Amino acid sequence: MASRHLSRSIVMQSLYEWDFFGKKKDLTKIVEKNIKEFGPGLDDPSFIWQLTTGVVQKIAQIDRIIAKAAPEWPVEQINIIDRNVLRIGLYELLYSKKDEVPPKVAINEAIELAKNFGGESSGRFINGVLGTVYKEINSENKEQKTENNKNK
Repeated sequence: MASRHLSRSIVMQSLYEWDFFGKKKDLTKIVEKNIKEFGPGLDDPSFIWQLTTGVVQKIAQIDRIIAKAAPEWPVEQINIIDRNVLRIGLYELLYSKKDEVPPKVAINEAIELAKNFGGESSGRFINGVLGTVYKEINSENKEQKTENNKNK
């Protein structure tokens, strides 16, 4: 398993546990435990910490985006695994440097996490939500470029 994929798996497992216990357990201790348990061969856990911290810092914005992109599924009713895979995928899609994590990589990695850890339809659900957000971002970017060209 590639190191970034393994790192994302550890982040997902950590966020799952944290979320499962109502976000009342110490996330730092959960991540440290999961790095020891699932990532003993990882040379550099900095990506795990960067992703975990980023998701937690942006969780309110990310959850609003999930609610908008999947209105028939209130965030708190989405399966815990799917909810946290979406959080990771959306964080990478929206807030990561595009040269480090291209949008299609963020989406594909989230789908793989969903397939590995989620239910039978998790991959399709994650793909649908992230695909919707990605299309919206692209259309906003095109509108912005058109507007900028008009103002020149």
